[in-house]
Amino acid sequence: MAYANEYGSGINLDALMVPTQAATVFAAQENSLYLPGLIIPSVSVAAGSASAQVAVMGSVDATVVTNNGDGTQEIEADFASTLPTNTKKSINLDLIAARTVLRDLGGIDPSEMGRVMGNAIAAEVDKQVSVAIGTGLGTAVAPTSNLLNDLYDAIGTIRAAGETGALNCIVAATSYKGFMEKIGSSAFAGGETQNAAMRTGFIGMIAGVPCYVSSHFNATNTGLTTPDFAVFSQDALRMAMQGGVNLEVERRAAAVGNDIVASAAFGVTALDATRGVVVGTA
Repeated sequence: MAYANEYGSGINLDALMVPTQAATVFAAQENSLYLPGLIIPSVSVAAGSASAQVAVMGSVDATVVTNNGDGTQEIEADFASTLPTNTKKSINLDLIAARTVLRDLGGIDPSEMGRVMGNAIAAEVDKQVSVAIGTGLGTAVAPTSNLLNDLYDAIGTIRAAGETGALNCIVAATSYKGFMEKIGSSAFAGGETQNAAMRTGFIGMIAGVPCYVSSHFNATNTGLTTPDFAVFSQDALRMAMQGGVNLEVERRAAAVGNDIVASAAFGVTALDATRGVVVGTA
């Protein structure tokens, strides 16, 4: 016997679980700037552990072995061995969870419910990362009237501190207008950056740094009165996760439906403040 609403009940749990879980994981990965691990690397935490320890590796100085000019090198003594500072930081995991009830009576598509749950996980992850950026990358630099010049200054500051790796920029949604106005000015006229930004609405790459707009990089999460943007390398922060984004479905007879719970064990911390710059009004 077939039931018209069996997709939403405990009668056919697979038909409910599969599309809901797929939509939840997909939405979380697609709508979070950070969960994919491209902007900030993520370490895996073994089951049974509630924290991760991440090594903070410093730099070392190379030694020059002098050439005597006759094809031999000075070998009177071994040159001294140097080790990078092996300090470590702990990342404590928090359990991020969202819960709803999908009742038997109703025409809600389980995949739509999964999308909503995935968005909730993604939003909380991005909020926690914004907190780590705003509070962990040092004292904010006051902005000027030209945010693009501020971006160039921030990049120069990080490079001068010795960072040679790739950088990323997170722009507050409230500062999006300021960036786009400068990109749309005569200074960028006819350039690919201006054409792409005006055509797609994305800020894109400026001075070799990809720029992303985040609605969660705001005053509430960063602790700044007006955050504008942050520039940092991959070694400035680190995330930790245990098992990825999960979804559980449990029959709840009292609600005549199913409890749907999405969760993620997640943590993030700043590792090296010298590898990042936050621009905003304190």
